[in-house]
Order: sequence, then structure tokens, then C-alpha cells
Amino acid sequence: VQLQASGGGLVQAGGSLRLSCAASGSSFSGYRMGWYRQAPGKQRELVATITSVGVTNYVDPVKGRFTISRDNIKNTVYLQMNSLKPEDTAVYYCNAYRFYGRQYDYWGQGTQVTVSS
Repeated sequence: VQLQASGGGLVQAGGSLRLSCAASGSSFSGYRMGWYRQAPGKQRELVATITSVGVTNYVDPVKGRFTISRDNIKNTVYLQMNSLKPEDTAVYYCNAYRFYGRQYDYWGQGTQVTVSS
């Protein structure tokens, strides 16, 4: 699976962005998809995940502001980010994960999100 993230940019606090991650390869619908982020000087952290059947999970700092979704026809996962805060500034990465006999774990190249105060 190859992942191509897009949609990052510069936005003022309170604004919105929508990230997309297009997947190529087979069996996209079988993967749990996730968005992670890494701020300067910090470790990469989980933001949100969505299972193959659409069950979502969010970390507390983004609950109520971010929405993860997927389109298994377009092989794309999205992250709608509203009410953005300066602390959301980071490089955002998409991830595809499944366990099928062995672990399959793939990462996209990252897209920069910068929120100005």
C-alpha cells in the first residue's frame, strides 16, 4: 500500500482544514486507517483512527473538533479539522494498518499543518 497525504497548509486559529490520504494498492477496505502528527521537537502521536467497518477513535485534545472518515470506493481517508489551535501545528501523517497472518503497517509522507495565533 502506498499512501499520499495532502491538504495541509497555513490557517489562522479557529479555522478549518481537510486532510486527505489516497491509498494505492489492494485491500484498502481491510485496513485500519489513522492520522498521526509530529510537532517540532516532539514524538509522533496518534490523532484519530477509523477501523475497516467505520468505528472511530480520537485522542482527547481533538475530540469534538476533528472528524476522521473514509471512502472505500475512492480508497481515501479524510481528517476534517475544525476550530484549529496553534497547538495543532505539526506534520500530519496517515497510516494504514492490518494484521493478517503478519503485521502490515504503512505510512504516508506527511503534510504540514500550521496554525497561526
